[in-house]
Amino acid sequence: MSAPAKLGAFAAALALLFGGAALAGAAIGPEPSDDPAASAETPGSSEEHSDMDSTTTSTEPHEAAGAADPVRGLAVATDGLRVVVDDPELRRGRDEPLAFRIVDDRGDTVRDFDVEHTKRMHLIVARRDLTGFQHLHPEQTRDGTWTTRVRLADAGSYRLFADFSHEGEARTLAADLRVDGPADLKPLPAPRATAVSDGGYDVRLDAGAPHPGEEADLRFTITKDGAPVRTEPYLGAGGHLVALREGDLAFLHVHPTGDGPSFAATFPTEGRYRLFLQFQHEGRVQTVAFTQEVG
Repeated sequence: MSAPAKLGAFAAALALLFGGAALAGAAIGPEPSDDPAASAETPGSSEEHSDMDSTTTSTEPHEAAGAADPVRGLAVATDGLRVVVDDPELRRGRDEPLAFRIVDDRGDTVRDFDVEHTKRMHLIVARRDLTGFQHLHPEQTRDGTWTTRVRLADAGSYRLFADFSHEGEARTLAADLRVDGPADLKPLPAPRATAVSDGGYDVRLDAGAPHPGEEADLRFTITKDGAPVRTEPYLGAGGHLVALREGDLAFLHVHPTGDGPSFAATFPTEGRYRLFLQFQHEGRVQTVAFTQEVG
């Protein structure tokens, strides 16, 4: 065979060899790159991580578009507002002053608040095991600081919720309080349809079987010594309800419906929630708590 012919045959063999390798590579796919940027996961491919750290200063997670009543109270700051507690260390069993401010992203104290449920600021305090619930209405001083007095009977870590409306938007910011001494944490009580208020009123909860993401109708029936009780207006409604999720203590917004103690609530996830109902009768505010299972 002549030299030109030998060269032509050799070139054809090379072409056949590389063509087969290219087809095999396309079938197998590219090898992983050593470049971290090239090997980074595409958005949505990694597992979701929920930031429930109570000390976070980031904004709260946003709900999906169109979702109603997102949970609140998971962070000290959201949407350019932050709660700042002057002294989060409290002494057990003492009548202690508690002061806090709402500041904007420039660090300036916010002084203008909307009236919601007849008040400009609602302060909720509960221990991490969802005991020791208190609902207070602090006073605002001239420099914008909110002040009240609080007595926490038991040691442990507590959650402070500043619940308010600013420029037409409902907000709930949260921070931790600490009470000295060893904490005797309690397990969450099992769900029951009936409970007794701190003033001896019998209360029944009818909630059906709530499912995550669906509005639930929470209806309370109140009796005293076997006789039905008609509640008096409290905070502009027949009652006031706070719902806190077990674990992260996410704060749920609930809507009063009708004149009596009935509410509409959308529980965002499965799990257990502690419901704190407050109502007024004969001029005294009563508090009663329920554990609600959602599944």
